Amino acid sequence: MSPDNSALPFNRRQILCTLGGSGAALFLSHCKTLPTDTSSASLSKPRLPWSTVFKGEAKFDRLCAEAKRKNWANQPIGKRTVTVGKAICGTPYGNYTLEIHDHIESPCVNFDVKDCWTFYEGSLAFSRMIKNPSADWSREALLHYIELERYRHGKCNGNYLSRMHHLEEVFADNQRRGLGENVTKSLGGIPVRRNIREMQSAWRSYRYLRSDTSLIPGIAKVEAQVSALPVTYIPSSRVAGIESRLQDGDVIAIATKDSSGYTSHVGLASRDGSTCRYMHATSVRSKGRQCIVDSRISEYLRQKSSNMGIIVFRPSEAPLIG
Repeated sequence: MSPDNSALPFNRRQILCTLGGSGAALFLSHCKTLPTDTSSASLSKPRLPWSTVFKGEAKFDRLCAEAKRKNWANQPIGKRTVTVGKAICGTPYGNYTLEIHDHIESPCVNFDVKDCWTFYEGSLAFSRMIKNPSADWSREALLHYIELERYRHGKCNGNYLSRMHHLEEVFADNQRRGLGENVTKSLGGIPVRRNIREMQSAWRSYRYLRSDTSLIPGIAKVEAQVSALPVTYIPSSRVAGIESRLQDGDVIAIATKDSSGYTSHVGLASRDGSTCRYMHATSVRSKGRQCIVDSRISEYLRQKSSNMGIIVFRPSEAPLIG
């Protein structure tokens, strides 16, 4: 986060995580779950210095040691993701962790602070990484799995527009590549349609767009494409009735009544016996401004009138490094 950001209006990621965090508005088991275009992945060096793209390396090393000692890799992908998420609960909440340069876009990770998006994304990426032999666990490997989830077609080309900024596109893009399934409709989801213009309208709130206004038409095109996606959500009144069908590690996006976007927050489903809790990074001071396992999902939705339901994405295994 650059020093001048504190004086700016919230950008989309901050709205998604800060407002949502306060309750506002938002196996390598079967070959069929693997992307069809490749069965293995290769690693590349980051475009920016390691000190910029990878923060909290000591915490990463401790997490790797715990994962190896407790053999987390033997767990199915959903349970494994929840195990990782619980291990990083207590990490402080923080914004602007992806705003790392004025022009160059690069996969990055920060174990010192998390927002709602980087909490779910980091937990999933680490979970996928440790399915590989432990000799392959590394900074490069984790950034690879971050890139796979965060960037369109799983590739960062160094341009800000290659990053997906809307969860609806993340879910659609990852499903096309065999990295999971949006199960919302199968759980009783109903259609919703929005005209998304937030980023192109509030471009001054985004470091990369302020630094290069020639990107704005590209963002407008992306938002038009996101607006055209077939989005469904499960209304809040129906969530208690389908909670028993939610699985560990499901990505739970909070659908919002705010017409500027589809979602206001995101986290992970964490099963606790017959209860399914919401695990997320929260900005709420009374909850410690940290990553936590919160209340039952249906109860969480009732904490703010602008929450209108959930969108559910179920990740699957990713290709091994090779």
